[in-house]
Amino acid sequence: MKSHRSTRRRGRRLVAASLVAALALGLAACGGSDTESTDGHGKISVQYSWIKNEEFAGEFYAYDKGYYTEAGFSAVNGISGPDTGVAKLLSGTVQVALSDAASVGAAIANEDAPLKIIGATFQKNPFTILSLTDGANIATPQDLRGKKIGVQDSNASVFEAILNANGIAESEVEVVPVDFDPTPLMEGKVDGFMAYLTNEALTVELAGRKVTNLPYADNGLPYVAETFTVTDHYLAENRDLLEDFLIAEIKGWSDVFANPLDETVALVTEYYNKAASDNTDGLESTFGALDPVKTKRGLEAQSLLISTAETEANGLFTISAELKKQTVASLAAAGWEVTAEELFDTSIIEKIYAENPELETYLP
Repeated sequence: MKSHRSTRRRGRRLVAASLVAALALGLAACGGSDTESTDGHGKISVQYSWIKNEEFAGEFYAYDKGYYTEAGFSAVNGISGPDTGVAKLLSGTVQVALSDAASVGAAIANEDAPLKIIGATFQKNPFTILSLTDGANIATPQDLRGKKIGVQDSNASVFEAILNANGIAESEVEVVPVDFDPTPLMEGKVDGFMAYLTNEALTVELAGRKVTNLPYADNGLPYVAETFTVTDHYLAENRDLLEDFLIAEIKGWSDVFANPLDETVALVTEYYNKAASDNTDGLESTFGALDPVKTKRGLEAQSLLISTAETEANGLFTISAELKKQTVASLAAAGWEVTAEELFDTSIIEKIYAENPELETYLP
């Protein structure tokens, strides 16, 4: 089992120095221009982890209903992925990234990256190793041994996490570079495929194949995902801005739960089609039209990751002390040592609900 612990101690000072330098250059180059304005908060850029599909339905409602404008933003530039957002945060290219605890935690543990998770859309980790039931049928972590697993470049650290968490050496698995189309799995070119429970797993099912999932959350890695992540510097300098931004996000995601699924599917399709026609970032133009059936099923599946007993009790995006503990333990099992204090700062989201109790009720 490969551990990141020794790597962290050998290289963190040199890497940290370069990251601080990059951050300083990024802030000087574009941090001010993205946020300074005489009109409220001005504009900010937000990196999405994936294409503009149902994963960002709450953001689309925030645009559509004017919640960002009400919060004082002249523009919120949502940038299509796939992208963890870590490098762009550190360079100052974006101010907020919708990322995941593994990507952020790895950057903190290995590189001393000055990052903080301030909230999480997904309380449960959506990652899975997808396989065909009549194929490799990867049902346990030990089934990964000797298999060919398709892994996207942006998910390399996340895949490494499940290996490390379950004591599987990298040499015991053949990693095959793939993109986000699960066709190689369906054609038998790989035995397993790095996927989301709410996305590629549904694509293969809807193609008529029976699938087996190896969910990360049930196999040693119950960490938060779709995390609102910022740099330490940006957090320190823009607490009021981030509070207003998160309130707009809460309102947008509340609408996802309050409105009929078909209405949300139509809204998602509108924003996806615009991104595909613009063809300026992300992969929308390569995927073709959205399937409304899959989009609806994706919304239903991700609602189970968002609406949990904890969020129903405490509010959207909240991260309880227990969930922080589980996330930190997940990262430690994967070989990344990071404390809850290094990884999280949830003081803004906690302040929001303390001062705005009406926001706690988001279910219809």
